[in-house]
Amino acid sequence: MAATLGIIEYADASPEVRAVFDDIMTTRKTDTVNNFWKALARDPATLRRTWESIKQIMAPGALDPLTKELIYLAVSATNQCQYCLASHSASARNKGMTEEMFGELMAVVGMANETNALAAGYQVEIDEQFKAGR
Repeated sequence: MAATLGIIEYADASPEVRAVFDDIMTTRKTDTVNNFWKALARDPATLRRTWESIKQIMAPGALDPLTKELIYLAVSATNQCQYCLASHSASARNKGMTEEMFGELMAVVGMANETNALAAGYQVEIDEQFKAGR
């Protein structure tokens, strides 16, 4: 599948886009830029904003980098984003995710989606002890 508007390769990028590409490669210690970023390069403002946000959010913090990748995988599975599943599976494996961890993660995702749909469909009232501040 080709990107809707195509991708921008480094050689064809404007100086503004090249600056973001350079930061991506430096931050990730690689000599390549993923197709996701090349597709976003069609809109340099979106490229820069998205890169700055993901760089900040996925950096180590209260959650370790593997946990963040696992959360990203869970949301990507629920949203059925094949690109994000592939990209963040590779990243999670590089950060220590095992096959067993992936299997358990997908079991939790499947269960959460099922019970979320059931709770929403049955319009289950929230128990007092689950309400914020209790």
